[in-house]
Amino acid sequence: MKPNPNQPHTLPPDYFDKVYEANQDPWDFATSAYEQEKYAATLASLPREHYARVFEIGCSLGILTARLAPRCGYLLAVDVAEAALQQARQRCASLPQIELQHLRVPDEFPKGQFDLILVSEVGYYWSPPDLARAADQIITALPAGGQLVLVHWTPPVHDYPLTGDAVHEFFLEKTASNGPLRHLHGQRHENYRLDVLERR
Repeated sequence: MKPNPNQPHTLPPDYFDKVYEANQDPWDFATSAYEQEKYAATLASLPREHYARVFEIGCSLGILTARLAPRCGYLLAVDVAEAALQQARQRCASLPQIELQHLRVPDEFPKGQFDLILVSEVGYYWSPPDLARAADQIITALPAGGQLVLVHWTPPVHDYPLTGDAVHEFFLEKTASNGPLRHLHGQRHENYRLDVLERR
């Protein structure tokens, strides 16, 4: 897993603060047809209809969070950007099963276990050492049968430490015969990929 030589470090919170300061919806999460199709594919990929405890890393504006909520008993959604969380709080205000927190993974990680963890469009912001730390935390937080959903844009981005493919391949290495995860299924689309894994 080779880091981007132009950006070998995890992107800091102020990177995202500046992005949201310049544009309230910098990636067109609310309006892009690409995003809507990807959200639908993500929800359709979930093997279960309902999950008791869910952790979403990098919830941004809370658009996917709100769509996921009806299938959750409790959903902890976190982000490093307070401006994004303010929008997420407004969007999810009527959904009592959602808890939104300002939290930076892997420097901070919630206690307890989750039967679904979602890492959507966030893994490529981590440096390789931070991706490894986050992966260890995620795997520890999954009970046997707990599931991990990865969804990432695949074209390289100059600012990002890793590509989406590098993130997925790192996790898929942990599905070898003696690894802690098994691969349930995967999809590759024109500009993103989606993989669903489960804790052995």
